[in-house]
Amino acid sequence: MVTSTTQSNRRLMSLSRSEWIRTFLLVQAATFLFAATFHFGVLVQGSADVRAGIPESVIATVLLAGFLATWMRRGAIRGIGLAVQGFGLAGTLVGLFTILIGIGPRTLPDLVIHAAMLAELVLGLIVAYRSRVETSRSSA
Repeated sequence: MVTSTTQSNRRLMSLSRSEWIRTFLLVQAATFLFAATFHFGVLVQGSADVRAGIPESVIATVLLAGFLATWMRRGAIRGIGLAVQGFGLAGTLVGLFTILIGIGPRTLPDLVIHAAMLAELVLGLIVAYRSRVETSRSSA
């Protein structure tokens, strides 16, 4: 008997590289949108920091635009994934730097969300980068 957990694990393992890249882009955009709503004071009153909310909104928009672009330019999914996630990683590193030097907010939620952003972006970049390596191996 096949359990629903086994079936869902099979579905995850059968995702193509393109689907993985798109999934990462959506999850990353959602993470940045969540952080932006937090920093604009939508989720928690009194925690507003527009200086953090604006760049998070910009990065979320770029990630969503990249997601949409992967449907319009199917042959460029890898490049789109690398470009928009690279942009997101650069922006996140700037945000971490501002936290380290004391300009940005230094709350526990800020540190946790930045750690999640960093992990998601690095993993997404690895998946996007490796998609070419595996494609070239399978065609050889």
